[in-house]
This record gives sequence, structure tokens and C-alpha cells, in this order.
Amino acid sequence: MPTAHPLCKVSEMPPGSRKLVTIGGRDIGVFRLEDGRFFGLRNRCPHRGAPLCAGRLMGLVTAERPYQLVRQREGEILRCPWHGWEFDLTTGRSVFMPEGVRVKSYPVRVQDAPEPAVDKFDVTESEGIVVLWIE
Repeated sequence: MPTAHPLCKVSEMPPGSRKLVTIGGRDIGVFRLEDGRFFGLRNRCPHRGAPLCAGRLMGLVTAERPYQLVRQREGEILRCPWHGWEFDLTTGRSVFMPEGVRVKSYPVRVQDAPEPAVDKFDVTESEGIVVLWIE
């Protein structure tokens, strides 16, 4: 059964940010995309063990015909800083061989905080907490 690990307030992770955490001896990168969705990936490239989550976030470039390039899924692809292997943040699968190479991905959810876990301010009644689930 998955275990919840509260990480931070949602406001502490603006869109486009990442947070590196260590839980149970595993280094994990938690990412918040520009559209507000959260994803978690193991911070270890399967190629040579590089700190994958330190890599650059980018999109995919596709083309149905020569010289007609289309950029899509901006900010959803993570490029390893050592050798350039690319992984889909939403699934952990590699871009070049999605059925054969992948990185462990972790579900990340935003939940309302229990009363004692969050400071209260006059402006806000309750603020969400980013929660990482580990099996």
C-alpha cells in the first residue's frame, strides 16, 4: 500500500519548478509543470546513473513531413544532463525507446492539509500540500 509523504505547500512550488527529495534512501525529483500538474521521477538515469532530475526540461519536436517541425508537450520531457537521454515526465518512459527504457515514476497528488499541518494566515483558510506516494 502506498505511503503518503507530505513535501511542501503548493505555493512553495510555482509552475515550472522542481524539488529534489530523499525518501527511504531514494532520490526523487518532483516537478510542477506550467499547467499545474505534478509528477515524480527517480533521480537516476538508467544509462549511467546520472542525477537525471538536474536535467533540462524541454518539449518534443515532431514532423509529419520534412522541414515542417512542430513543437509539442513543452516542459514535459526531461533531458539527462550527462548524455542527453530524454524521458517523459508523465510516464517515466524514454523518448527514444519507450517500451524498453524507463525511469521509476511516482504518483504525486495535491491534497488539503490536515488542520495542524499547515499554518493559517488571515488571507487564506487552507492551502494544499504536495504529497508524494511511494509503494
